[in-house]
Amino acid sequence: MLLMQADPTGMSSPLGQLVIAAMLLVAIVVALRWLWNQRGR
Repeated sequence: MLLMQADPTGMSSPLGQLVIAAMLLVAIVVALRWLWNQRGR
């Protein structure tokens, strides 16, 4: 729990959470496009 409180990366900040959410969204979109392309072949 002590490591969570220190948080040297700043990922618990609103900006860090926004970046993480954006990266997840991009990963999902890329995966869906790849699956769609695989289905078309």
